[in-house]
Amino acid sequence: MTEQEVKNLLLKTNAIMEGHFLLTSGLHSPIYVEKFNVLQHPEYTEALCREIAAQFADKNIQTVVGPMTGGILLAHEVGKALGTRAIFTERVDGRMAFRRGFSLQKGERVLVVEDIVTTGGSVKEVIDVVKSEGAVPVGVGLLVDRSGGKADFGDVPHKALLNLEVKTYKPEDCPLCKNNVPMTRRGRTGK
Repeated sequence: MTEQEVKNLLLKTNAIMEGHFLLTSGLHSPIYVEKFNVLQHPEYTEALCREIAAQFADKNIQTVVGPMTGGILLAHEVGKALGTRAIFTERVDGRMAFRRGFSLQKGERVLVVEDIVTTGGSVKEVIDVVKSEGAVPVGVGLLVDRSGGKADFGDVPHKALLNLEVKTYKPEDCPLCKNNVPMTRRGRTGK
């Protein structure tokens, strides 16, 4: 799939939305990517994850790790495409951690996957968890990088199926707020 084909699929499923949104990072944005609008379709999820897997097929991945929630679906499908196991992290007392008996071996080669990245904070936390187990994060596969290339994962290379340059604003600097544009509920079209 080309980047334009990925974008067309996200537009077709209304995963790319326009309005005034409060992002998980606390920032405001005129664009929101509702991943579950596309991920609710197993055939699209499988196709997108095969593309992420193809980007890292030569990296000898042993395990795919994604953060809860959307990252679970991606990890599962990318792991299936690569023929590896798939596990996930979740928040425990505000920090990413493995639970449910998940662990990594020292030196295990790991691909971290995530659905949407704005600041990259959650991915960085997952990378830290992977490293704390003695495993080696060899790449980060993303469905959408909406950071405009600003997300930085240190020495871990990353690839996104779709790169978007989307403006984000601190609430106090948001022109949408200053113009009294109503906040659109995340995951809703405002209807």
